[in-house]
Amino acid sequence: MSTPIKVLIVEDDPLICKRYQMILSKDEEIEFVGRAASGYEGTMLAALNKPDVILMDIELEDKQAGLRATSEILNYMPDIKIVMLTVCETDETVFRAFELGATNYLLKNMPAESIIEAVKDAYYDRPSLHSNIAGKITKEFKRIKTTEDSLLHNFYIFTQLTPTELEVLELLMKDYTRQEICKLRHVEPSTLKSQINSILKKFNKSSVLEIVELLRELHIPEILSQRKAKN
Repeated sequence: MSTPIKVLIVEDDPLICKRYQMILSKDEEIEFVGRAASGYEGTMLAALNKPDVILMDIELEDKQAGLRATSEILNYMPDIKIVMLTVCETDETVFRAFELGATNYLLKNMPAESIIEAVKDAYYDRPSLHSNIAGKITKEFKRIKTTEDSLLHNFYIFTQLTPTELEVLELLMKDYTRQEICKLRHVEPSTLKSQINSILKKFNKSSVLEIVELLRELHIPEILSQRKAKN
C-alpha cells in the first residue's frame, strides 16, 4: 500500500501500550503515530496526528473516560475509526461504545493477530464483530425495546385509571401505608381496598408491591413529578 494505516493508542497502562506498539510495528502496513494516557490527551493527539484508527481504552482516568473521548473525537473527526479496549465486557458498556460510533471492541489479552486484524478491518470498513459482542448488542437492543414497550403499555394503563385510583397509586409509590392513605383521603379501609383491587386488575398484577417496583423501574414517579411541575 502507498501510505500506511496510522494508529494512535490511548491506554494508561504503559506495559499494555508497549505490547500493542510492538505488535503494530511488526506490520509494514501500519504506522504507530502516538500514545496517550488519558481521554483528554487522546483527544488532543487525535486532532494533532489525525490517525486513521485509534485503539481506545475505556477505563482511563475514570471508568467512562474512554467513552467520553470517543464521543468527543467522533463529533469533530467522524472519519476516524475507534476500536475499544477493555479487560472486561459488560452489556451496557459494549452497547454504549457502539452507540457512540465505535467500530469494534477488543479484550486487552487478545492475541497479536486479532489486534492487527481489528485495526485493518476498522480501516477498510470490514464487518468484524466477534459473535459474543454481537450477541451483547442484540441483547441490549432487546432489553431497551422491552423497556420501551413496557413504558408505553403502562402509560396506557395510566390513562385508564380514575383520578382517585391515580392518587392512591401515587401515594403507594411514596411508601404511604394503607392506614395513612385512609387517613389522608378520609376513606374507610374497605373503600381503599376496593380502589386498590381495581388498580391491580387494570395492571393485571396480584400485589401492590409488583406494581410499585415496576413503575419505579420505569421511572414513572419521576415522570409524573415532572408533569405536575409543568402544570
